[in-house]
Amino acid sequence: MRVVMQIIDFYVQGFRSMTLGRTLWAIIIIKLIIMFAVLKVFFFRDYLKENAVSKEEYPEFVFKSINNNTSN
Repeated sequence: MRVVMQIIDFYVQGFRSMTLGRTLWAIIIIKLIIMFAVLKVFFFRDYLKENAVSKEEYPEFVFKSINNNTSN
């Protein structure tokens, strides 16, 4: 348990002493938010909701889609 606490303390102290690193982490987090939130909402549609009427039809639709794609 002591080794784990030392490892955690090592990383915590490293992040506290960062100057440029904080800016870079902020940029990374902003880019991830843009990729997963904005792009998903506007560019990736919900294919199941468009093609299957109810949740009971989801498994059957997925099974048919997989079989159609693998037989080609």
